[in-house]
This record gives sequence, C-alpha cells and structure tokens, in this order.
Amino acid sequence: MAIQTVGVIGAGQMGNGIAHVFALAGYDVVLNDISQDALNNALALIDRNLERQVSREKISAEAKREALARISTTLNLPDLGKTDLVIEAATERETVKQAIFEDLVPHLRPETILTSNTSSISITRLASRTDRPEKFMGFHFMNPVPVMQLVELIRGIATDEPTYKALHEVVEKLGKTAASAEDFPAFIVNRILMPMINEAVYTLYEGVGNVKSIDESMKLGANHPMGPLELADFIGLDTCLAIMNVLHDGLADTKYRPCPLLTKYVEAGWLGRKTGRGFYDYRGELPVPTR
Repeated sequence: MAIQTVGVIGAGQMGNGIAHVFALAGYDVVLNDISQDALNNALALIDRNLERQVSREKISAEAKREALARISTTLNLPDLGKTDLVIEAATERETVKQAIFEDLVPHLRPETILTSNTSSISITRLASRTDRPEKFMGFHFMNPVPVMQLVELIRGIATDEPTYKALHEVVEKLGKTAASAEDFPAFIVNRILMPMINEAVYTLYEGVGNVKSIDESMKLGANHPMGPLELADFIGLDTCLAIMNVLHDGLADTKYRPCPLLTKYVEAGWLGRKTGRGFYDYRGELPVPTR
C-alpha cells in the first residue's frame, strides 16, 4: 500500500516535529490533539521552524507554503481513521497510549499501519491492545525531529515484513536513516543515553560536581554537543524518569534505578525547558544552574 496520508496523535514537541517533516516530504498530515491551544501552538512552531529553514536556504519559500497547506488539525480522534499511517506521539505513559489505541482502532481502515513514537515501552505489549499487531510497529523519531537524522524501527513479535518494509521506505522518503532495534526496553538510543543522563544526575546528587562542571566536563572532555543535564532539561525530566522506570522494571537490574534527585525534580514540577525550571532555571535571559 502506498502511504500518502499520515495521522499524528499529539501536537507537542515530538508530534509537531513529525508533522513538519512529513508535510515537507509531500505527505498530507492530519494532526490531532485534545487541546485546541496545543494545535494552534504546534502550527505556529512549525511555521517558525520552516521559516528558519527558508532563511538558511535549506528549503524554498514555496516548499514552506506547500508544506503548511498539507497540514490539517482536528480535536476528534476518529478523523484519523481514513489515513494510511497513524503515528502516536502522546505522553510517555503506557496507560495513555493504550487508551488512545482502544479509542482509535474502531475507526481505522483494515490496511492502515498503526505506530507509536514511544521511546521505551514494549511494542509487543502496545500492539496487543489493538486489532492489528501484524501492522503495528515502533516508529521512534529523535528530538528535534526536523534536525535529527535517525529513526528507530522496532518490530513487535507479530509485526509482518510488508509493514516493516513500508515504514523503511517512508524513512527514506523523509531523507532520514533507519536503524532496526529489537523490542527490548528503551531500544538502542535510550538504552544507552538515559543511563548516562541518570549517572550524571547521580554525580550531581553525590556532590562530585555541580551542574555547570558536569555539563562542561562532558562537552569539553567528551566532545558532546550538549551536557547531559542540559540535554535532560531539553528532553523533559518527566520523560527521562519514565524511561528509567521502564528500564528498571523491564530489565530488573539495579543499575537502572532512577536517581532520587531526578525523582525529586519531577515531583517538584521542575521538568526542564517546558516548565521553565529543571537543572537550569530558564526564566531569565540566560539559563542559570539550579544546583
């Protein structure tokens, strides 16, 4: 089946980026969220990010106009039922994702491919809550989606070969690179990245270094473009904690135990850039370390 229309569930950081790259690649996109404000903000952000690409001569002004024209929005989940491919990009909570799939599945065509942008949750388990485990896959984009080149493709135990091949072709059309990952907790990127971030938080928690020294050490000593605590703020500390909990629960190994300080920041509502405070305070002109 040729994929031409794409439904994206969730207009947040990941969802609007996914809508952006699909529309730019020529797909018709239906972007869904439970909040009209979220949809409006997503369209405004996509507009700004496309304009940035125009200003850098990455795309033409005409390509921007055409991409924006390909994106429609809806508050009604059933409106995604006629699309060829659905990408769920809601919050990283399994119960939320399961509820979305249960509400959506009755409205889908039999041939529609259903995917999740989850960064850590079992694809096999999510697929089991649908009527199409053979047409269900993990479709994990990296953040920020318009910039990052990698897409992880994760097959569940029942995913068939035509579904995998169809999504691999989509990744190529987007101009990105696919990496196949087995259905283990956190897959490849976050299986490696999140324990590093968690260890950086432990380093802060134990007083080995402060926020600035930890981030500067990894940027200047390991040539990382962002320090691990800065990166955690960018990802969202609630997402980092959720992934560490999936690793800890799924692999039953104490080396994946979330740092208590990470838990404390999340309990305080200090989730990083999206809330204005995390390991840095973003409410002033420049970010200031909070420890």
